[in-house]
Order: sequence, then structure tokens, then C-alpha cells
Amino acid sequence: MSAYPGRNGVVYISTSASGTATNVIKLNKWSLNRQTDKIEITAFGDSNKTYVQGLADLQGSFSGFWDDTETKPFSAAASSDGCKVYLYPSSTAPSKFASGTAWLDCSIDVDVNGAASITANFAAAGSWSINF
Repeated sequence: MSAYPGRNGVVYISTSASGTATNVIKLNKWSLNRQTDKIEITAFGDSNKTYVQGLADLQGSFSGFWDDTETKPFSAAASSDGCKVYLYPSSTAPSKFASGTAWLDCSIDVDVNGAASITANFAAAGSWSINF
């Protein structure tokens, strides 16, 4: 197994759940969080709390610099059926790391002391594929 520099990361999204996902330009960061619910099942006489695992809660984000030619994140955020998201830790990796349909929220931040930037947060809208 190889290590990859983060500078080659890639995010593809579509503007709807049925659309074709393409590369989002000017991004510099993405993250994926795949936590699971923990359901407490502690009973009388147990020496500590105990849990069973519930459903996975898949969420993440991506961010970068605003480019007036890149409209996909804001269009995807307005989609009524979600969007496709494909996350690659490296453009040189053999396959995508994670993919699925998501609900997307997108925002822009403009600061006099910095470049205009965008941030998008997403949450699973269906099953996701995670490749390890």
C-alpha cells in the first residue's frame, strides 16, 4: 500500500442525482466522516456502559477558492434530488475512495484579507461505497 500527497486530491460532483459528476476546480481540501450510532444497552449488574452499533452516519465537506466559472457546488446545493459525489485522495490512486449520492449545502466567504472561498458540506442521501 502506498502513501499519497494530499495535493493530488480530487472531488467530482454532479448537479443532480441523475447527472454526470465532473471535477470541481480550485478545491484544496476535502474530508469524510463515517461515524456510527452507538445504542446504549447497559443492563442491571453491568460493570460499565455497553453499546451496540447502529447505522452509519456519513457526512463530509470540501472547500477551496471561488472561481466564477465553477457553478456546480451551488447548483448541486439547489438540487431537489441530491447530487453524486466522488472523492479521490489522489488523482494518481487507482480508484475512487468514496462515492454516493448526497445532500449538499454550499457557502461562500469573502474576506478583505484573503481570497474568496467556498465551503460545501454534504450528508448521504443514499448508500455509499467506501473503498479501502
